[in-house]
Amino acid sequence: MIPHSHRSYPTRSPGQVRRFRSRLLGTLAVAGLVGAALVAPAGAAAAADDPPEQIVNGDFSDGSTAPWWWTENNPATVVDGRLCADIPEGTANPWDAIIGQSDLPLIAGESYTLSYTATASVPVTITTNVQMAVDPYTTELSEHDQLTDTAVPISHTFTAKADNDAAQLAFQVGGSSHAFTLCLDDISLRGGAEPPVYTPDTGSPVRVNQVGYLPAGPKDGTFVTDATDPQTWTLNDAAGTAVATGTTEPGGTDPTSGQNVQTFDFSSYTTAGDGYTVTIGDQTSEPFTIAADVYAALRTDSLAYYYDQRSGIAIDGSIAGAAYARPAGHLNVAPNTGDNDVPCQPGVCDYTLDAAGGWYDAGDQGKYVVNGGISVAELMNAYERTLTAQGAGGAALGDGRLKVPEHGNGVPDILDEARWELNFLMEMQVPDGQPLAGMAHHKLHDEAWTGLPQAPDKDSQPRLLHPPSTAATLNLAAAGAQCARLFRPYDTAFADRCLTASQKAWTAAEAHPAVYADPNDATGGGAYSDSNVTDEFYWAAAELFITTGDDTYRQAVLASPLHGHSDAVFPHDGFSWGSTAALGALDLATVPNKLTGDQLATVRAMVTDAADGYAQESQDTLYGLPYAPSGDHYVWGSNSQVLNNAVVLGVAGDLTGEAKYRDAVVHALDYILGRNPLNQSYVTGFGERNSHNQHSRIWAHQLNADLPNPPAGTLAGGPDNQLEDPTAQSKLTGCAPAMCYIDDIESYSTNESAINWNAPLAWVASYVDDLGSNGGDDGGSKGACQVTYTSYRWSGGFTTQVTLKNTGTAAVSPWELAWSFADNQKITDRWQAEITQSGQNVSAKPAAWNASVAPGASVMFGFNGTSTGQVGNPTTFTMNGAACETVT
Repeated sequence: MIPHSHRSYPTRSPGQVRRFRSRLLGTLAVAGLVGAALVAPAGAAAAADDPPEQIVNGDFSDGSTAPWWWTENNPATVVDGRLCADIPEGTANPWDAIIGQSDLPLIAGESYTLSYTATASVPVTITTNVQMAVDPYTTELSEHDQLTDTAVPISHTFTAKADNDAAQLAFQVGGSSHAFTLCLDDISLRGGAEPPVYTPDTGSPVRVNQVGYLPAGPKDGTFVTDATDPQTWTLNDAAGTAVATGTTEPGGTDPTSGQNVQTFDFSSYTTAGDGYTVTIGDQTSEPFTIAADVYAALRTDSLAYYYDQRSGIAIDGSIAGAAYARPAGHLNVAPNTGDNDVPCQPGVCDYTLDAAGGWYDAGDQGKYVVNGGISVAELMNAYERTLTAQGAGGAALGDGRLKVPEHGNGVPDILDEARWELNFLMEMQVPDGQPLAGMAHHKLHDEAWTGLPQAPDKDSQPRLLHPPSTAATLNLAAAGAQCARLFRPYDTAFADRCLTASQKAWTAAEAHPAVYADPNDATGGGAYSDSNVTDEFYWAAAELFITTGDDTYRQAVLASPLHGHSDAVFPHDGFSWGSTAALGALDLATVPNKLTGDQLATVRAMVTDAADGYAQESQDTLYGLPYAPSGDHYVWGSNSQVLNNAVVLGVAGDLTGEAKYRDAVVHALDYILGRNPLNQSYVTGFGERNSHNQHSRIWAHQLNADLPNPPAGTLAGGPDNQLEDPTAQSKLTGCAPAMCYIDDIESYSTNESAINWNAPLAWVASYVDDLGSNGGDDGGSKGACQVTYTSYRWSGGFTTQVTLKNTGTAAVSPWELAWSFADNQKITDRWQAEITQSGQNVSAKPAAWNASVAPGASVMFGFNGTSTGQVGNPTTFTMNGAACETVT
């Protein structure tokens, strides 16, 4: 077994588990194709010095259709010197209607140019492939061409990767909801071409957060320039009037992009408004806003993404938007085989599971427990933070506030969304009486890769359960334990169900600690293989301990080889689905639990140690992001790594109140929203230059004009200098690490969306939106002390966390906090403070290690108790006899 601390992220990168996700993109069935018999070439001969022409009869000058073929649903004829066909409406896939030519010779390493003209009577997008003519139909060229009723020349250059004496040109023209007439002419394929050099359009060299900035927060930008001396920058309002000015700071060459850059800071300007720009010389940035609520829409839209990803439910256009309405997918309604009665892969089990529901994982329609676990955990953590962190507000996540259909049920909307995935995770548990009972099946997806695009309700492939794994089982244990404590105030029965599933999963994982997913099981869905689960054991033990207080789980936490080692719990490059210990440590550090003072201090030190490193990276990198992977090795989903590092920084900020952590979180979001080497906002619908062609089988407007782009709030995976898809390889070879991205639906390794990538985006958006609602600070008060009192209540009992903040100018040592209950609440046990109760009166004094509270610093303690009847939180507190402000 490889020690956890030596596991490099690329060994379990999403790039490896999803590398075949679009493998069947070019697949088509040629059975049933009809056409004219082959005849001698027609048309004028090529000039002697031209590269040889591979296409026969590409100009249709003699009126013949030979040797072209087509699918039987769109017969073609020559009309006015062009090959025309009526394409029927209602075909599901691009390859359901094809016009093509076979027997094309290709030479490996030779470059070719395909050119043609075409018209379509209605606007459509067709797929143009040069590929093998037999299974697996490997493509040498696959492009998506937009056609209208105006003929324009279209040209593509590619380099053949393999010799092929019988390749095939296939115009895939199906998938439109409208019937149309297609006409083709002047089709040519010639060798000897020089492949074009792809140069990304990066727009203005003045790079800013294209969404905006908080009035009281940091405001930074980056300027790409050859100049080495400081430059003058000017901040302009919407009318173009200069409102602030300053000089840039030369930074030298940014190693992630190869760009010479300078940075600028306009944090001192705090006036709210829209349409601001920064000008340096004759270059002007994209416009942006300064406002306290500038991230409110990002918070809600990044969470709305999950409703659009739901499986097993019709997506309501009145909630998601008319363009995103669709029938329920995988509900055993033809042509679906469905997820209601799913069998195992042959030889894996002899039962079926009802595993409908949950979220589709990413660009495909698979559902993976290990990816679902981290995703739902981060959503629940975003909610739980509103119960534990000063200045964190829960109203924006509450009942009736998000795009979910469960409004009015008294449950916070973010928990309603989490419940959709939690149900699925529990449905994947092996039933009692079966081998490996209590464990969780690793994943559920199609038998083979589906095409692109593919509506979920039109998917006709068999769905299969894949074998259980220890990693999946521990994801269930961890998420189920977190579910149990958060749902208890709202649905006791569901909370009990979550806890039962969690504890059963823990027991099963202990009995089967080394059952790993097969790394070669990547047909039809990602493998998500992980052969080191010490991190999942740590996470699950932490959540079960927090929820139950059972010392068995405490000992599992303390005995873990990861405990106390910040670099093992918080990988330098960011935690992920394959490295989850951080989730447990973050909750141990913030959620009321029974760790002793020294034990809690160890956990919090792990958090702040990791955050110190990320904050330093944010200060050192010329684009401000808290992400500096070894060797500048940007991985598949690098944007999620940036944001997961920001989550750690946010928690450190909550624990300490230190501005350096807060600022680094904001800078991470700046990078995601446009302050980056490509001047690209990686979130759909946010910023002038935003990603909107993410790899998705559902949101595929780039391939089919009838389909929408991804919904607003969808994060793109981001730069990946491994270049793990053909489009990235053909366009981006030789790119600097942070430049290895293209907003193309075919580039699944740089431009996929995924549930575990949007989760930290939603967390960070919530964090910075809370900063805005508190004026950009951490919720400080005007008095000498401030108390945040948070209780989790259930029938007959409660768990409470108290945060006492020193808002004065001098340290307080020792402190004593006093309050009175107005009812019959009785404290039964306590942690991180000495607490005494006399009747309704309570006094809390420090443990030895937290007796002193510096100005601006906080201490936290907690307790459990019993109660009957109506109970309420105390509202009046005194510290050392002086009244405190109470935060509710």
